[in-house]
Amino acid sequence: MNLTTYLRAGYPGLALITSEEARAEAEVSAACNSLKRSLHAWSSTEGLVDTKEGRVTACPDPLDALQLLDGMFASTSPRHVVLMRDLQLHMEQTDPMLVRRLKDTLRIAKTNGHALILLGCRLKLPPELDHEITHVDFTLPGPTELGAVLDGIVKSAKLKNVHEVVRESALQSALGLTTTEAENAFALSVVETRGIDHKVIAREKARTLKKNGLIEVVEATTSLEDIGGLGLLKEWLQRRSGAFSESAKTYGLPAPKGLLIVGIPGTGKSLTAKATAGAFGLPLLRLDMGCVFGGIVGQSEANLRSVIQTAEAIAPCVLWIDEIEKGFSGSSSSGSTDGGTSSRVFGSFLSWMQEKTKAVFVVATANDVSKLPPEFLRKGRFDEMFFVDLPDALERAQIWDIVIARHKRKPTDFDTVVLARACEQFTGAEIEAVFIDAMHEAYAEGKEPGAKEILEAMTHTVPLAQLMDSKIAALRQWSKGRAREAASRSTTTATTTGSRPSRRMSEMN
Repeated sequence: MNLTTYLRAGYPGLALITSEEARAEAEVSAACNSLKRSLHAWSSTEGLVDTKEGRVTACPDPLDALQLLDGMFASTSPRHVVLMRDLQLHMEQTDPMLVRRLKDTLRIAKTNGHALILLGCRLKLPPELDHEITHVDFTLPGPTELGAVLDGIVKSAKLKNVHEVVRESALQSALGLTTTEAENAFALSVVETRGIDHKVIAREKARTLKKNGLIEVVEATTSLEDIGGLGLLKEWLQRRSGAFSESAKTYGLPAPKGLLIVGIPGTGKSLTAKATAGAFGLPLLRLDMGCVFGGIVGQSEANLRSVIQTAEAIAPCVLWIDEIEKGFSGSSSSGSTDGGTSSRVFGSFLSWMQEKTKAVFVVATANDVSKLPPEFLRKGRFDEMFFVDLPDALERAQIWDIVIARHKRKPTDFDTVVLARACEQFTGAEIEAVFIDAMHEAYAEGKEPGAKEILEAMTHTVPLAQLMDSKIAALRQWSKGRAREAASRSTTTATTTGSRPSRRMSEMN
């Protein structure tokens, strides 16, 4: 954090936006000590407190507090730093007297070298103060800060012989939490396991992050072997699986930025996103772009900053954004629909994608790429863009093997080659739905699913490729020359017309 630099440069008004009030106050205190400045703190409950001498001046009203500060700031020595807790809450109704008084106080502070720091979870200032207050980034705690918290828990719990590997695993699992949240997770681990268990800490982190509704930790149990076909895409991921290692950094290799997967619904895009985290050996975060946009002015931008801050704190990690076109499709007309909020959020996200230095690998999926703004697709945002088409016969056979095994049956008990021929134009999701339907029918009759039940389920399924044939054709046309094929095949699925499954029943009977 560059708080010391801002204070030395003479910025009169600063804002720290964080829920970690205690850690923020400790950082401000350390900065004041290094610059040999006196520190005061104000709140509506305590009044104005001299943190060094402990002297308290009762002034619960912010107007009275600012008037008192005018007298303090009238001289150049000593230089004061005043921490104002939750002052922005008093300005939500845009009190003209309070706004005017704050501007006057900041002018006096600027003249004589003092500083006013606003501290709170959010910052909503009236337009008159937008250019008077400078935001200072306050990042989530890193391994050093979390390590101090963990050491305190270990000492208070009188744990002995905490292995360095266990300690590092616990700190890695706690990245992305505040110091208070991490302390709670460490303490819970001690209570449940009588030690430090990274699994308990990771579970608590997943619960905590999911609570805010913006981002959640997803358990990466899927591997590339769980995906049928998509050989070129899987090979591309495998070649980059070691790019986050220390040896790659020593080699001078920059961390991969991300991957955009476009294609037909149900063809394994989301499954690939999950498998990417498993292939890279990194934690998987899922971002719901729809939840980023809030109804309060400034909330959407604050939500995006929170997401980025969390992802970068956990890095290296994989950030999965499903159906990203739904979040950014209206950014071009945002000025006439939402006051430009979508456009601002979209611009901030693009800037972060282009300039991010932390190892956050973004995997975005899209069904309707035509809704995405053109600037989102250019090189530099993502390392590569892949197009996922309908699976061909060989890929469908692989999908049948995977689906059958996933549902605890032996693929060798089925003729998956014939099944693959019978379900031309089916996506992987539709193949799994067919097999589940067949299992229901077989269970109702008290037997194992066989060819009869599977083929009957096929006849009752109308593939998406038939319902959306024109849209799929347009998507294929768009992808030519713009995106790489996710699979290599001798015959192109786009040219096949397919037959209804009932015509192939004789092959299996």
